[in-house]
Amino acid sequence: MTQPRLHRQRGAALLTAMIIVTLIATLAASMVWQQWRAVQIEVAERARMQSSWILSGALDWAKLILREDAKSGGPDHLGEPWAVPLAEARLSTFLASDKDNNTESGPEAFLSGSITDVQSHYNLRNLVDNTGKIAPVEVNALKQLLRAINVGEGVADRIATGLRDAIAPLAGGNSGSGPLLPRDVSQLSWLGVDDDSIRLMKPYVTILPVPTPVNANTASAEVLLAGIPGLDRGTAQRIVQTRQRNPFKSAQEVLALVPKTVADATTASQVNVASNFFEVRGRLRLADRVLEESSLVERQGTTIVTLSRQRENSRDSSE
Repeated sequence: MTQPRLHRQRGAALLTAMIIVTLIATLAASMVWQQWRAVQIEVAERARMQSSWILSGALDWAKLILREDAKSGGPDHLGEPWAVPLAEARLSTFLASDKDNNTESGPEAFLSGSITDVQSHYNLRNLVDNTGKIAPVEVNALKQLLRAINVGEGVADRIATGLRDAIAPLAGGNSGSGPLLPRDVSQLSWLGVDDDSIRLMKPYVTILPVPTPVNANTASAEVLLAGIPGLDRGTAQRIVQTRQRNPFKSAQEVLALVPKTVADATTASQVNVASNFFEVRGRLRLADRVLEESSLVERQGTTIVTLSRQRENSRDSSE
């Protein structure tokens, strides 16, 4: 065998060995990456499930508070335990002390939440009565609220017409090509309401499954303008100041502070001092991830029913 031929064979063997080593290294790296990815997916799924369980537990705890409040009876006001928000706290502070359970190995988790009386807002469902017709008194009441928050009065007519057209098929009326029924204030754009008006209205209005009165013990002065049609801004402020000293025990105590003509025109379906609908909000912060949940619940006697739940994932902007 000649020397050049021997060199070529050695070079080919070396090249083949290098190719084999490269293939093995590539396959090994691919296997390691796939294993790492599977572990990360499992960790993320486990964290998601744990977060879901924690927020579900927080909702159950809120239901218990509302249930106990119902047992005690009386009006609903901002001095009750359910109205006190839960400031962000380390989750481990809620757990019983267990020497055998090492809670220091996992990432820190922080929980916060609140319960809000939804009937402290004006319910846009009041604009359409149970027969599917627009209620002119309620439309005028909403216009009074809109004037107070610098929103055009025409928005009230647009919402009332849109809700009537959306509710008509559900109430057994003509099934035309009406708009979808909004379930949330942010969905009022379906009825042609502009984004700026929706942004200004959000702190003051809501959409519930059925018409409801405004709770004078929790509503703002602006909302009281719609809850008590014909009310002036000064009287609304006086109602808010009075309840801060002593919450109202009945609607009659509220109406005693307003002009007689306004009180005579106000019904129990417009203003009250008790509530059945509440929003429960929970926020869980785990490392730089945040999971928030908003639940609408209805209190039926001492039974608390969850009507809807919405969750949203985000990153903690404070990091």
